[in-house]
This record gives sequence, C-alpha cells and structure tokens, in this order.
Amino acid sequence: MSFDVRTIRQDFPILQSQIYGHPLVYLDNGATTQKPRQVVEAMVQQYYTANANVHRGVHHLSVVATDMLELSRETVRRFINAESTQEIVFTRGTTEAINLVASSFCQQEMQAGDEVIISTMEHHSNIVPWQLQAERKGIVVKVIPMTDDGVLLMDAFKQLFTAKTKLVSVAHVSNVLGTINPVADIIRIAHEHGVPALVDGAQSVPHMPVDVQALDADFYCFSGHKVYGPTGIGVLYGKREWLDRLPPYQGGGEMIGTVSFDHTTFNHLPYKFEAGTPNYVGVTGLATAIDYVSSIGMKEIAAYEADLTQYALEQMSQIEGIRVFGPKEHRGSVISFLVGNIHHLDMGTLLDRLGLAVRTGHHCAEPLMHRLGIEGTLRASFGIYNTHEEVDKLVAGIRRVASMF
Repeated sequence: MSFDVRTIRQDFPILQSQIYGHPLVYLDNGATTQKPRQVVEAMVQQYYTANANVHRGVHHLSVVATDMLELSRETVRRFINAESTQEIVFTRGTTEAINLVASSFCQQEMQAGDEVIISTMEHHSNIVPWQLQAERKGIVVKVIPMTDDGVLLMDAFKQLFTAKTKLVSVAHVSNVLGTINPVADIIRIAHEHGVPALVDGAQSVPHMPVDVQALDADFYCFSGHKVYGPTGIGVLYGKREWLDRLPPYQGGGEMIGTVSFDHTTFNHLPYKFEAGTPNYVGVTGLATAIDYVSSIGMKEIAAYEADLTQYALEQMSQIEGIRVFGPKEHRGSVISFLVGNIHHLDMGTLLDRLGLAVRTGHHCAEPLMHRLGIEGTLRASFGIYNTHEEVDKLVAGIRRVASMF
C-alpha cells in the first residue's frame, strides 16, 4: 500500500460519523487512535474460529491460538527490530510495562539512596511508578530540566549522574509538546556511566520507524491502542540479559516452571513476565495493526505527518492570541495550544460542538504544566487519516470559538 490518505480513511468507518450535525474531525490520536476494519475483523475472526486459551492445551483450537500468539510476537519483534522474540513481553500497555520495570528493577538492582533519572516532560506513567518506589524503597528521583520551548538540557542531564545512578527513563516523544527527544544520545550517555535506559515509546512507535537495536535501548515500551490496535495490549522490549536478570513482576499461571508448596521455579523468557491468561485476541489485533501501518510504510507515515503538522503550525500561527507550546522544529505530530485567556475546557467543549475532537487538560503531565506555568492546554494530535482539510476546519473552528469570547 502506498500512502493515499483518501484510501486509508475508507478503512476507518468511524470517520464517517456526524457529531452534532458536523462531520467528525478526530484530532485526539495522542490519547488513542481509531481502528481500521482490518484490525476489528481479525479480532472478530479469532473469536469466531480460534478462541482458546494459549500454551495450555493439546487440542486443535489451543494449538491454533498459540501459533497465532507467537506469530504475532514475531511481528512485533520485526517491527521494532528486536534481536529475539524472547525480548518481547506482552503487557496491558505502556503504563504496565513501565510499572513492570520499575518494580522488578528496583527490587533487584536498587536500594535506598539509589537514583533514577527522568525528565520534566514525562507522562504520569513514567513519574508515579518511580515515586511509588521512592516511598517503598527509598530511591531518589532526579529530573532533567528543559528550556522554555521544551527541549531537554543535555548538559544538565550529564551533571545528574552520580555513583548512585542506576537507571534513566525518558519519553521518546512528549505527549504534550511533541518534542522528539535525542534518545540515542541519552542512551549513549547513560551507558557511558554504566547505567541502563528505558524509553517510553507510546508517542513514537505509531509515528516513526523505531529500531531498538540501533538505539541500543535496554528497555522500550509502547501501547497497541496508539498504533491503531486495540486497548489493553502493549509491549515491553527488554534486552535478554536484563530480562533474564530481573525477577518476575507478578505470579500465577504461565510464568512458572514448576510449583510446589516449598518452592517455585520460573519459566524462560518471555513467559516469566506474562503471568495469567494473556490478551491473545488483543495480541492478534496489535499484530494486524502493525501489519497495517507497515504496509503503508513507517517512513511514509512519518513524512506525511511531519508535513501535516508543519502545515497546521503555519495555519495556527495566524490565529490572533494563540500560544503554541513546544519546539519550533524537530517535533512529533502533537500541537498543544491556548488562545488568549480562554480556558482550555471551554474552548474544547465548544470545538466539540463543531465536530472537532481535541484533548483538553493537563494530559497526564501535571509537572510539565507547572513548569510551563499553566493549568492545561488544548491538544490536537494527528494520525495517518487526518488531512489538510481537517486542519483548515480546526483553524476555522478555533477562530469561530475565539470570536465568542
């Protein structure tokens, strides 16, 4: 499939919806993406023809379901260029993946006074798990500062390392500012200090090619629902040596080798971290979504969305009183903004009445809002089915709403 936005839109029935008498303009892809019919149909087909618990049965349906799960794991491995399927752990999403690492890594590798470095622009999912460990184990959370326009201060980052630094955990792309962080440099610097790095790829994997081996990431995670797949499924990539080294996150079925009342041994990778019945139908949906975007081409998606975002920035900059947050260049397909003194919730509610679906609030990044000196923003975030005409509708909608205040 070549990149043809008109053809792509035909795969997403929800985009034909009318909202308060207006055609839906869906610009909340940073929160979740819509699903192409191919993903929904693949999941329905599995429920109707191959629904059985995996890895636990010798009967035909269980074997088929197991094969589908492991083929999907290979699809994910290939998509992010992991070395082995043993390095692909299925989770409920990015949030659970980060919590898994925080829990297991701190249990095995950290003690009171040890440090983890995160950044000012992290989503709560990459803040709160470390704060919980700070309360439970006494670790110290250190924060990379940033410039006013949302660029991490790399010299300051280098100064944060001490002999007690054990892990760096940062977002690849800010879900508020659109900043594409220099994660390859961040990982390299961490490794120069003998420190592993985790990357939150929730806002990068849907929008650009990601090669975990080229990045040399120790851990990398993302969510299915942001890459046109279903909710409730995500991926933790971890280098095999790290996953082997860390203890299980949860206990139960599937993650065990043998169990007695005296002692339990654990399963080999990746199953050591996949306790209980997995979301195997969700895994099928995720793999189908990955196949879908791969057929378009991640480089093509990145180029299209970069052009669309630049067009949106140019058009929005002409709106009187608008403030756009984040860097002017080298940014992802996310635009956070405010207009005059209009409260973001008021404008978002009125834009909705025009069929324009944008996000309002702090976007699960309250510390970043504090750094910017604001309570929240409106956020337009683009996907593969958004068009220049929809950007024009957004700009016209903002102007119309602004004229009411």
